[in-house]
Amino acid sequence: MEALVLSCATGGGHHAAAEAVCEALANRGHHADFLDPYTLCGKNRDVHVGNCYIKCVQRAPGLFGMIYRLGNLYRRFPGKSPVFWANKKMADFMQEYLERHTYDVILTTHLFPGEILTHLQRRGVSLPKIIFIATDYTCIPFTEETGCDYFIIPSPVQKQEFCMWGIAPEKIVPIGIPVKQGFREEIDREEALRRLGLNPQKRYILMAGGSVGAGKFLEAIRILRRYLQEHRETVLIVICGANQRLYERIEKKYRGEPQLLFVKTTRHMAEYLRGCDVYLSKPGGISSTEAAAANIPLIHISPIPGCETKNQTFFSEYGMSIVSASLKKDLLRAVQKLSDREAADKMKKAQREMIDPSAADKIAAFAEKAAD
Repeated sequence: MEALVLSCATGGGHHAAAEAVCEALANRGHHADFLDPYTLCGKNRDVHVGNCYIKCVQRAPGLFGMIYRLGNLYRRFPGKSPVFWANKKMADFMQEYLERHTYDVILTTHLFPGEILTHLQRRGVSLPKIIFIATDYTCIPFTEETGCDYFIIPSPVQKQEFCMWGIAPEKIVPIGIPVKQGFREEIDREEALRRLGLNPQKRYILMAGGSVGAGKFLEAIRILRRYLQEHRETVLIVICGANQRLYERIEKKYRGEPQLLFVKTTRHMAEYLRGCDVYLSKPGGISSTEAAAANIPLIHISPIPGCETKNQTFFSEYGMSIVSASLKKDLLRAVQKLSDREAADKMKKAQREMIDPSAADKIAAFAEKAAD
């Protein structure tokens, strides 16, 4: 089977989900091409699109939240959204690409490629089955205006919401959010720490803000240093992602402190999640799913308003995370709670019950049936 897997570089989560699907398809003996459609028009358009999002969530997350709320209001009115018409510009490039390549099925982990393909459908272009893969625990604005044949959603809990926005129930398939095989690899804590070159005799708190390094890192570090002073066996690992400015600020401020370890970007996130004892993260759909797949106690901090707020609500309501709404008031209490083995085990049990680590494999199997 020949598959095309589409994504867009607005944060790393969509690409990570797409790569997980490509990996699962390859494991089943299929060939999958990964493509960000914005690379087709040159001029670094994909970089510009991604950077607009990244700078917004790093520097003005409130603005992003306002845009998201406006999108939710706009979708209540008849007619297509501005997002839909903006993506019309990409339809020519996508059509030319598909005329040169033949596929049995197309999967997309991002709204924008879904919008582009819908424009091609409106032109009467013949396309294989299109599968939309939701990467957040909500129906994000304008998902419903795409002409996808199937919508893979994170769990049955979200089905009613997708239906409410006008997506036919028979098109909705509750499989889960795909994560790469490494996050479900059965390695113990000691082995994971050995791979990272870390001391298994220490206790580790991991903090990350997704691939874009968003969140109130500096405030969280100040608060957690008080905890570290009282727990000398504990080390705080901070992964800054693509936020070079953040890395330089905290590395300069805290250089030489033995209980603090700072990392830019890493290809070993799965090992960090397997080896650390508690994980502090903004509630991205992919990062939260990776944490649950790796089965690590999770504290959600600094959500980007919008879909991440929905992700946070879903995880906390089902006991898969603790929300630290106010870092000053809640963060130390949450860390101390998850230091208790019973509380940590209860959360890990909830994660195992609610999140399917093998979703990528099941999506690949579903794609086979759709192609047939």
